[in-house]
Amino acid sequence: PSPSPSPSPTSLDMAKKPKKKPKKSGSSTGVKGFGTGTSSSSSTIDRSKQTMSFYEYVESFGPVASSNLKRVALGYFPLYPGSSTQIRGVVALNSIAKGEVILGIPYEMALNLGKESSDPTLPAYTLLQEICKDNNSREPYIQMLPEFNGSDCLGSTDFFGDAALEALQHPMIQEETLERRSNTAARFERDVEPLLSGLSDGKLFTLPDGTPATERVLAWAVWLITSRVLTVQGPIPERGSPVGYRLMIPLLDMCNHDRKSPHVLTGRAEPGGLLKIIAGRDVEVGEQINICYGGGVAGNDRFIQDYGFLDDVEEAYDITAKQLKGMLPVMEGNGGSAYDRVETIEALEDTTVEEDEVELAALGEQTGVEDVKSAIAFRIGLKKALARL
Repeated sequence: PSPSPSPSPTSLDMAKKPKKKPKKSGSSTGVKGFGTGTSSSSSTIDRSKQTMSFYEYVESFGPVASSNLKRVALGYFPLYPGSSTQIRGVVALNSIAKGEVILGIPYEMALNLGKESSDPTLPAYTLLQEICKDNNSREPYIQMLPEFNGSDCLGSTDFFGDAALEALQHPMIQEETLERRSNTAARFERDVEPLLSGLSDGKLFTLPDGTPATERVLAWAVWLITSRVLTVQGPIPERGSPVGYRLMIPLLDMCNHDRKSPHVLTGRAEPGGLLKIIAGRDVEVGEQINICYGGGVAGNDRFIQDYGFLDDVEEAYDITAKQLKGMLPVMEGNGGSAYDRVETIEALEDTTVEEDEVELAALGEQTGVEDVKSAIAFRIGLKKALARL
């Protein structure tokens, strides 16, 4: 997933053609064959009615798309070792050797939301139209997207309450979040709201369950863009540089994040193209297939805004800390001036790590304050990273 915006999770570039390696033997007959040995003790294959419908949708794009279902499937994994909470991801049905294709998605299967730009509200508007379309052939894929008002999207600062935004102690994130909300509100007022009344019957922006689109629904679509869209280079022109396009790529965009993932994303946004994940190391049966969101250069300031979760490795905080100190360039979003960065560092000094940890512990199992907990966890991690510099 993934899934930035308008940062995008990852950019796909042309990769060198991998050398052929002998194929390892696997023990699965593919997800449609319900073969044995297709998952490890920590993963469970998803064979729900909704997911089986999605598999059929994948197969409708021909043998190249269908072949993915002999290599991978959707499954559930513990959030962390020993956790009772499970997350959905992509699981290997067979052993896959380094250099082989893990996923190969035909370009025609992807949803092209237009050229890359810094404004995620425009592709979100296009995506919302697609979601609300009657008799949509993409419905099996759309049904697999994270639900509106679900816990996934509520983890983004776009849905934080005022107390949580303040708890970040990060004026630059607060400013960017409020600006994105303002842009979303303007897009809704200009392009969506007029079609919900007046001469229109409103169906153009009515969700499949009959609910009319609201500004919050458009904000959800913006989050889908920032968390799931991949920026993919188009055809190589005779002159100039290729144009980047925003793509939502079924199945590929269901891979979870791992900053240390060695797998390579490659392909071009052009008819007949294949958008691939190439194995960067040997993959075992039952293993989760993860990719690195943000191209390995995004820190937790982007993760909490664009994806709705925090990457729990030190490097994710170190990147943000180094950007605040001017030691690393800001690749996406609000880089701020030197004054903005100093102001943010001073805001983080309002409380100590020890005080923050006490505050977080006091919230305990309290519900309804998940955004505040996430904000405090973010500032704790960032302060520790600044202390390491």
